[in-house]
Amino acid sequence: MRPPVSVPTLSRRAKVVIGAIAVLLVLFTAIGTLTNVYVDYLWFDETGFTEVFWTELQTRALLFAVAGVATGGLTALAIYLAYRFRPTFRPMSLEQQNLERYRQSLEPRRTLVLTAVAVVLGLFAGFTAQGNWETWLTFRNATDFGTTDPQFGLDTSFFVFDYPFYRLLLGFGFAIVLLSLIGSLLTHYVFGGLRLQTPGQKLTSAAMVQLSVLLGVFVALKALAYWLDRYGLVYSDRGELFTGASYTDVNALLPAKTILVFAAAVCAIAFFANVVVRNFRLPAAALVLLLLSSLVIGVAYPAIVQQFVVRPSADQRESDYIERAIASTREAYDLTEVEYVNYAQQSTGEEVDTDAALAALRNDTQTIPNARLLDPNVLADTFTARQQIRNVYGFPEKLDIDRYTIDGETRDYVVAVRELNSEALSENQDTWINRHTVYTHGNGFVAAPANEVVAGQEGGEPNFTTRDLPTTGTIDVEQTRIYYGELIDDYSVVGAPGGATPREFDQPEDGSDEGQINNTYDGGGGVAIGSFFRQLTFAIYYRERNFLLSSAVNDQSRVLYVRDPRDRVEKAAPFLQVDGDPYPAVIDGEIVWILDGYTTSDSYPYSEPMELGEAASDALTGTGTTALPNEQFNYIRNSVKATVNAYDGTVRLYAWDEQDPVLQTFRKAFPGVIEDRDQMSDDLVSHVRYPEDLFKLQRDILTRFHVSDPVDFYNQNDRWQVPADPTQETQEAQPPYYILAQRPGDEAASFQLTSALNAFRRENLSSFISASSDPDTYGEIQVLRLPGNTPFRGPQQVQQSFITNNQVRPDLTLFNSQESRAVFGNLLTLPIGEDGLLYVEPLYVEGTGENSFPLLQKVLVNYGDRVGYADTLAEALDQVFGAGAGESATDSGEAPATPEQPAQPTEPTTPAPPADGGTPDTPELQQAVDAINSALQALESGQRSGNFAEQGQALEDLQAAVDAYQAAQAAAAGQPGG
Repeated sequence: MRPPVSVPTLSRRAKVVIGAIAVLLVLFTAIGTLTNVYVDYLWFDETGFTEVFWTELQTRALLFAVAGVATGGLTALAIYLAYRFRPTFRPMSLEQQNLERYRQSLEPRRTLVLTAVAVVLGLFAGFTAQGNWETWLTFRNATDFGTTDPQFGLDTSFFVFDYPFYRLLLGFGFAIVLLSLIGSLLTHYVFGGLRLQTPGQKLTSAAMVQLSVLLGVFVALKALAYWLDRYGLVYSDRGELFTGASYTDVNALLPAKTILVFAAAVCAIAFFANVVVRNFRLPAAALVLLLLSSLVIGVAYPAIVQQFVVRPSADQRESDYIERAIASTREAYDLTEVEYVNYAQQSTGEEVDTDAALAALRNDTQTIPNARLLDPNVLADTFTARQQIRNVYGFPEKLDIDRYTIDGETRDYVVAVRELNSEALSENQDTWINRHTVYTHGNGFVAAPANEVVAGQEGGEPNFTTRDLPTTGTIDVEQTRIYYGELIDDYSVVGAPGGATPREFDQPEDGSDEGQINNTYDGGGGVAIGSFFRQLTFAIYYRERNFLLSSAVNDQSRVLYVRDPRDRVEKAAPFLQVDGDPYPAVIDGEIVWILDGYTTSDSYPYSEPMELGEAASDALTGTGTTALPNEQFNYIRNSVKATVNAYDGTVRLYAWDEQDPVLQTFRKAFPGVIEDRDQMSDDLVSHVRYPEDLFKLQRDILTRFHVSDPVDFYNQNDRWQVPADPTQETQEAQPPYYILAQRPGDEAASFQLTSALNAFRRENLSSFISASSDPDTYGEIQVLRLPGNTPFRGPQQVQQSFITNNQVRPDLTLFNSQESRAVFGNLLTLPIGEDGLLYVEPLYVEGTGENSFPLLQKVLVNYGDRVGYADTLAEALDQVFGAGAGESATDSGEAPATPEQPAQPTEPTTPAPPADGGTPDTPELQQAVDAINSALQALESGQRSGNFAEQGQALEDLQAAVDAYQAAQAAAAGQPGG
């Protein structure tokens, strides 16, 4: 017999050192964790959302405790019973001799080992369970949908709220039984209850009883799993082209699952009977029978039915189940009330009926006058160059579109707030005092009408009707300071005692390039840190000693943190998915950020699942917008409108879709957190927009689920697809665009979100989809169906017609030079009248210098097979429809037409002699060309330096040089050919 294994011992000093290190590690971990939790609580307390904090914390703690105790406790109990009923005497064998030394090592430490196993398993289980806190809350507070599943006759809420929780319980049940089984087997083996290599009896009676019970419980859980699998068929993907129970699922797999429930129950009884019989032959035979049954009737039989019954006539066999999928998917994505309009049925697609088009243009009093020429995705640099004012300010990469009614006229505007850009601080500005106590906020609201640019020397720039510091203009803003915004990514310490000298930079002093006006924050935002304990807390949290040492931190100080509007809403409502594009609006004189919150589920029966982040992405995702998490879902509602006050950070959540059962469920779980819709002011309601991310999901679904006939759906012969963005060097989807336009059948223009849809794997246009953002018609989706037998040009084809046009191509070559580059703006699709689609695209030119910014130079228009290319929209329309058409169209509505711009010079290079030997080069022509090139260089230099006076003079010189070139060209034309 081998001697027992000796275990090395530690000296007393080593034990003390190790113990001290362990205590310090635990202490630092505990302090860090408690500090994080406390700082979190202070934020929730400041914003008034402590109900969310406590509900989530208590739910997580409850699930952690229950799962941890159940998993660790039951597993430890199984191990303890295996040890408790170990055999007193074990037969002598080499196997038992080898195990003896392990038994001797474990015996003195069995309590410690058992406790450690229980704690470790409990911690793992607890951490896993607490992450499912939403599953528990929705199960506990479930709200009926009021719709019944066609297969099982159950309310939809069973599948959305109950089924996921039952699956969660079942998963933990399997985990506990498996862990208990593994622990029991190991204990029985080590202590002699299980003898794999010893002659004679392999299992003691106690071991046989315990293992029989555990295996019986496992198989019983499998019977429950088979029963739940029956309901899980509503998520089946066997139909390939649709989601939900298919013909094979209902007629082959559903009966098989029912049979397997009883087979598993019989097998479980056989294992429990083995407690008395104590012979594994009976349960083993039952288990083999169960396995064979699952393979034959659960796998082979459904496969045979699918292959030989369904596939030969799948469009007919699956017809009823496809109808279920279509109806459920439309309901899940809120597409049951879509209005389909057969549009342009008399059009030939390419040929233009000039008389009809002119009549439509003259009758159009809403769409053309509001055609948007300013692209918010392009003009961030222009806003920065003209309205940044100081380097500490900035604008996001993507500006926003909103509408305002001023003097009775509703127009859409490109809007932005002048935020503090924490990343733009220079090296000498980037001290702790400057970063956190001086440069604390942005200031100002900037807006420009989306359908016009300014005339004069700065031609091509936005017409800033609300601008500068202090903010002045047509939109009345009472509180212009921005303490919460998309660019502010750091905390600020604000506030000071009465009478103290203000230290926060507010705005430059009037008429001074160096002076500044300071301010002291007096809003209610932020967490008060007047006490030493609070200061110590934030010093630990941010690892910053200045909270304790700096004189800038005083009794009246407050810390502003979590300052991004999207982060604030996500923190206040963790059960919502928040749209990736917050936008600022002036509501009752204050600047607020408006955000859209979505309730989602991945358990809606028969509905098509999607990856949230993937489906909501487009060519501009990540450029000034935030991508949604790539989580699977198959139900979504824009249930909540949220606002964040840009000055004091107040977060308010409003129930926008009060009929949504998922929202109602969360309102039960978090009472008082979400306000009723009628609490929204009329001014706020007038600025809500149909959300982009939701629209992108819905248009993706509509590419297939606009088809109602199940046979046509199966054949996929009328499928659409989202076109790639033709203005970007990418194959990513074209983003939807906000426009102010009149929809066919409407009496007035409405603010709407729109997108073109192509035929599947074709560049021809198949439909045009729009969603209204107006309060009276909000959420009404209209789809204009184009005739399938007519090749209407899609966005990519229109873009190709632009860049290959004889007038456009030479200018693009000129614009794309070492000094400048051409930038295409958004390609808008505008329905005109009842029969036509007009494409409008602005063309900008931007210098390649460091401080250059894009200016609108040209407008491109397409209608049918005709292309217009001119300095203004009116002139481009004249080229397409004839003289006077543009002026008639742009002047016919309430919204003003684009202000008159100076003729943008075509920037020529040295002209080549005509092929017929006509107009020759002359010294005057060459001199004019040289002057044009000199003016262009001066313009580029002015853009790089940001010297607007130099740019204005360069533009004047450029215009004079062009005039001289045209005069010389006319004079040369009168000379005899060479």
